Amino acid sequence: MIWLGLMLLGCAVADIVNRPQAPRVLPEATGAAVVVLAGVVAGQHRPLDLLVLVVIAAFVVAWSRSSTRALDQASPVIPLTVLGVGVGLMVVLSGLASPVSGPLAALWSEIDWPPAARVSPERALLVLGVLAAQLSTGNVVVRLVLAATRTVNPARWSSGAATDPADPAHDIKGGRLLGPMERVLIIGLGLAGNLTAASIVVAAKGLLRFPELSSRRDQEHVHRLTEYFLVGSFVSWMLALVSLALLAG
Repeated sequence: MIWLGLMLLGCAVADIVNRPQAPRVLPEATGAAVVVLAGVVAGQHRPLDLLVLVVIAAFVVAWSRSSTRALDQASPVIPLTVLGVGVGLMVVLSGLASPVSGPLAALWSEIDWPPAARVSPERALLVLGVLAAQLSTGNVVVRLVLAATRTVNPARWSSGAATDPADPAHDIKGGRLLGPMERVLIIGLGLAGNLTAASIVVAAKGLLRFPELSSRRDQEHVHRLTEYFLVGSFVSWMLALVSLALLAG
């Protein structure tokens, strides 16, 4: 799963760099550069490895560009398709990747890991990519799904403009921070074998949000607020569960 880890890491870096004030080519160029550099450091030197690194970099560029356009009211289906095809392709081709070697393997072998924490550098790279994606790419995916379901106005997410008071995102703004935190927590608990504790996190979020979803006088706005919370939360949780499934594979 080295290639999948590199792709997720590249997409995560591109999404972290992607800000309204950033030059347009900076996010995709940075993400692609991270993929190539990390791949070379991980010993991906065979012709096939280098070819796949170029393909991964192309997917990162396509994801960054299409997701930015989608949040400017283009079709959200395009970036979601790009990401899905890219992840699926890397999973299918994962068995062809060279083992981690070079500087990364040398550094990894010098670390004195406790027996219980000892993992292969290939798995460590995948875990790094998965966790990085929760911090940034996960939020972008949630926004795209919200835009695809017309739950929010996607242009307001990318422009940085203040949201309309009638927009559900105006009332539950903390989800942009809570989403990455809960996804990382769920994955951490899942890796530790405590899925029951992860389900408690999910239930707790619903209870904490309940006053916001039940105290509005305008019932139409309450319905929009509830839909926004449910769609965003379920997509966020599904991303964490899919990530756990990838790590278990």
